Amino acid sequence: MGMRFVRAVWKLLVGIKDGLVLIAMLMFFGVLYAALSARPDPISDGVLAMDLDGVLVEQAARPDPFAAALGGGSIMREFELRDLVAVLDEAKSDDRVKAVALDLDGFLGGGQPALSALGEKIREVKAAGKPVIAYATGYTDDRYQLAANASEIWLPSMGLVAVAGPGGNNLYFKGLLDKLGVTANIYRVGTYKSAVEPFMRNDMSPEAKENAQALGDALLETWREDVARARPQATPGLGRMMSDPVAVVQAARGDLAQAALQLKLVDKIGERRAFEARLAELGGTDEDSAHGYKRIKLAAYERAAASPETGPIGVVTIAGEIVDGKAGPGSAGGETIARLIEKGLAEHPLKALVVRVDSPGGSAMASERIRQALLAAKEKKIPVVVSMGSVAASGGYWVATPGDFVFAEPSTVTGSIGVFGVLPSFEGALAKLGVGADGIKTTPLSGEPDLLNGPSPQVNAVIQAGVEQVYAKFLGIVAEARRKSPAEIDRIAQGRVWDGGSARQLGLVDGFGGLDDAVAKAAELAKLAEDERGLTYLEKEDGFADTLIAALTGDSSAGDGSGAPTDTFASLSATPEAMLARIVGDLRSILRGPTIQARCLECPPAAAAARLTRDDRSWLERLLS
Repeated sequence: MGMRFVRAVWKLLVGIKDGLVLIAMLMFFGVLYAALSARPDPISDGVLAMDLDGVLVEQAARPDPFAAALGGGSIMREFELRDLVAVLDEAKSDDRVKAVALDLDGFLGGGQPALSALGEKIREVKAAGKPVIAYATGYTDDRYQLAANASEIWLPSMGLVAVAGPGGNNLYFKGLLDKLGVTANIYRVGTYKSAVEPFMRNDMSPEAKENAQALGDALLETWREDVARARPQATPGLGRMMSDPVAVVQAARGDLAQAALQLKLVDKIGERRAFEARLAELGGTDEDSAHGYKRIKLAAYERAAASPETGPIGVVTIAGEIVDGKAGPGSAGGETIARLIEKGLAEHPLKALVVRVDSPGGSAMASERIRQALLAAKEKKIPVVVSMGSVAASGGYWVATPGDFVFAEPSTVTGSIGVFGVLPSFEGALAKLGVGADGIKTTPLSGEPDLLNGPSPQVNAVIQAGVEQVYAKFLGIVAEARRKSPAEIDRIAQGRVWDGGSARQLGLVDGFGGLDDAVAKAAELAKLAEDERGLTYLEKEDGFADTLIAALTGDSSAGDGSGAPTDTFASLSATPEAMLARIVGDLRSILRGPTIQARCLECPPAAAAARLTRDDRSWLERLLS
C-alpha cells in the first residue's frame, strides 16, 4: 500500500515536471517564431501616433519574459524619456511626418522634470510648423502639463480637466501593529526622516507635515510656471479652477467640458471620431485603418530614429531604487552600475562622464559602491557632471556627490540626507497566540537581532550606532563635496526633502538644467570642441531574451487604449489596486531591504509606484495559480 502511494506521488511529480518542460518549450518556440516573423513596419507619410499608454520613466524596466509569453499579470508600458526625445527630434525635420497625435487617454504620468523636457521637444515640433494634436478623456496634472504644449487640445463632451496639485494621504500602521502584536524596532537619524513614521505613529508628525507642505507648494508653483510657459492663455482659467472649482462648474451649468473650453484650457470639444477625422485632414485618409488616418506607429518610428552614438562623453543612468549587488534596468544595482562605469572607462576613450540620477535612494552600501566608482573616474582626471531627473534624494543624492558640477531642475526632488533602519519583531504576536520562545546565549549578540523576543538592548545600541555612523559619513561626504562643514550640512539635512529651487539656494546643487546642459558642461570641463561631443551610453546591452520580448510586446499596447480608464473620473486618481500595491511595495521595500538604508519614501512616487501595480510573483507562482 505504501509503495503504491509513493509510486503514485512519483508519477504525479514526473507528470508536473513533463508538463512544465512542455510549456517552457512551447513558450520558447512561440516567442522565437514571433521574433523571427516580425518585420519592421515601413515608414510612410502620415501622422506620428504617440499613444502614451503607460508611464514616462528615465529608464524602463525589462518585462518578465514569462509574463509576456503567458499573458499573466499586467505589464505596465514604460516609455523612456530619452527615446521619446529622440523621436521628436527626428520628427520635427522629417518630411514624412505631417503632424503628431498625442493620445493621453492611457497616460499615467511621470516626474515634472521629465514632462517638462518632453514638453519642450513638443514645442520644438510645433515651432517647425507641424501641428501637435492632444486628446484625452480626462486631463489630470501630468496629462495637462504635457498637453499644454500641443497646438490643439481636444476633449470629449463628457470629459473634464481637473488639476488637483500635489497632496493626498498616506497610511499609518502603528495601531494595526499593536493589535497584531508586532513591534517595529526603529533606528533613525534626522528630524524629518519620515519614512519610518507609518510604523511608529498613526498620523503625520508636525515636522513631516511642514516639510511635505513646503515641497508640495514648491512643486505646484513649478507646475504652474511650466504650463504658463507652454499655454499662457490658460493661466487665468487654471487659477479660477484651482481656487474655486465649484464656482467654475456652476458657471458652466454643470457641463465640465464646456467649463474647460470657456476657461481656454482646451481648444476643441469633440469625440474620438472627430479627433481622428482632424488627424486625417492633416496626414491623409487611410480607409484600411480602424483609425481612419495614415498612422506612423511610435514603436516603428522609434526603431527607425534610433542611432547608437559613440563619443568621448560617457553617460551612465542611475534610475530606480538603489539595491545591493546586481540588478536589471529600472533598478540601480550598486555592483551593476559600478561595473558599467569601470568597464566603460576601460573599453572606451572617455574624456568626461555624465551621471543621470533619477532615484529615491536605497541601500547605503550600494550607494557608496557607485560613489567609489565615480571617484575612481575622477582620479583619472575625467570630469564628472551630474544631471538630476525627477528625484535624486537620499542615496540618490549620495551618488551625486562626486559631481564637479551638479544640475537639477526647479521641480527636482532632492536632499533627504538621513538614514534609518526598521526591524520587525513578534514578541507581542507570540504572546497573543500563547507561544513562547527561549534559548541560550554564549555572547551578548548570540541569536541577535532576536525577532521572536525582540532585539536586546545591546543590539539596539549597536544598530543605532551603525545608523549614526552612516549618517555621519553621509554628512562628511556631502560637506566635502559642497565645500561646507558637516555642521552646516546637518542644519539642512536631518532627512529633509527639498525642491530643486530650494536646493540650489542652499548650495546642494550648482545650477538649473537638463541632460543637454550637463553634456555641454562636461564637454566644457573636458575642453572638447563642438564636433567632439558624441555620447557613449554605459549600459547593459539587450540580450537575446530582451530582443524576443520586445518583439512580442513592442506595439501590444499602442493605440488601442488598453489599460485606459473608460470613466472620466476614474482617470483622475490612482486605482485602489495601484494605491494598495504602492503601500504593500513600500512596506516590502523597507522590511526586506538592508537594515540601514538611505532611502526617501516620502518623495513623490512618479513611475516607481506604477511599476508596483505589476503582478510581481515569480512565473511559477503565476503558473500554478
